[in-house]
Amino acid sequence: MLLLLLLLGAALLLFCSLDVWYFLRGARVFIEAWFQPQIRDILAEQTIDGMVLPHDLDYMGHMNNSRYLRECDFARFHHYMRNGLFMASFKLGAKMVVGASTIRYRRSLAFREAFEIRTKVLGWDDKAFYLEQRFVSKKDGFVSAIMLCRQNMVRHSPESIIEFNCKKKVECPEFPEDLKHWIKFISASSQALRAECGLEDKKK
Repeated sequence: MLLLLLLLGAALLLFCSLDVWYFLRGARVFIEAWFQPQIRDILAEQTIDGMVLPHDLDYMGHMNNSRYLRECDFARFHHYMRNGLFMASFKLGAKMVVGASTIRYRRSLAFREAFEIRTKVLGWDDKAFYLEQRFVSKKDGFVSAIMLCRQNMVRHSPESIIEFNCKKKVECPEFPEDLKHWIKFISASSQALRAECGLEDKKK
């Protein structure tokens, strides 16, 4: 009985100090993607299924805004595993870091509503990949939310990772207009913050 109480106490402490379900879900995504056929086309759209569960809900009974971002994390990981970019980055010693993301909510997802997350690489530059992720309701095909993500690469450029993975050079497609505007917004925001820091330095 004492041993059981100690185990329960240790499990409770672990769940209180770490987001255990996050790491378990990540391991599950890794294993599932590992045993699925690789998708050679890095520009191909990939889809994973989801459903709004009780722990996803907010006070209004809808999917919590932060849960969309969490689901996008897992969808991107699955995407990179299937097209080989994750393992290529790992072998080259590169790291993937989210540098920016913007999500637009169009219609809330309700409890037990099934949806798809459709992820695709829109393009890349010398520092980052740019992805689009859509939450599509299986009920009627409505795009409930759409996200743009800049995935910064550390230690290697996206082009070198693609060449390592695909064994050939792949031409980057032309950026959609909305992505061009979004990149300009990110650049303007960075410039404003750098200028702000410069002013702060001068004040000191």
